Amino acid sequence: QVQLVESGGGSVQAGDSLRLACVASGRTFSYYVMGWFRQAPGKEREFVAAISGSGARSNIADSVKGRFSISRDNAKNTVYLQMNSLNPEDTAVYYCAADYRGVGLTTVPREYEYWGQGTQVIVSL
Repeated sequence: QVQLVESGGGSVQAGDSLRLACVASGRTFSYYVMGWFRQAPGKEREFVAAISGSGARSNIADSVKGRFSISRDNAKNTVYLQMNSLNPEDTAVYYCAADYRGVGLTTVPREYEYWGQGTQVIVSL
């Protein structure tokens, strides 16, 4: 069992940056592939990024590649999502998720067993 708590969301203007953080508690953090997803009103949950337990491998969605990056600090049980050059299409609730002993950096939400409560990101022109 692992509990996930996101932070760092907010309201920003287009072109700004935000860094989201997700702190995990429970089992050994490095056992989990960690992912970030987002969901805009009226839309399905969308994969954003994932990172392996060691942090050596990552997978970034094409829609945010070159603007977003994912990293983790296993000593702090924390995964980060750095978001640069934000635009209004990035407006969504952002969720952190954990896949226990995951072998691939899956983009499928149902492959992740644990989820945080989400943090809102609003980007205005």
